[in-house]
Amino acid sequence: MDLKEVMAINLRRLRHAKGMTQEELAERAGLSARYIGAIERADVSASVTVLGQVAEALDVEATELVRAPHRNGDSAISAEPQQ
Repeated sequence: MDLKEVMAINLRRLRHAKGMTQEELAERAGLSARYIGAIERADVSASVTVLGQVAEALDVEATELVRAPHRNGDSAISAEPQQ
């Protein structure tokens, strides 16, 4: 999974957890709802500036948006293939 997809998944999850629409998030972040949607679909790569704007609007650390999901409940993701 590439970083664009990781951010898309995390952005959608965090936005839903905050009970926000794409429009509400866009307004808080100073972005368009269309751009937020494109990030959530992994159609575009967000710049670090946009990453910061979105994180601030969600009231989370920017690292929460780019943190890779854990596999099988592991506390860390292994680079070695699972057998």
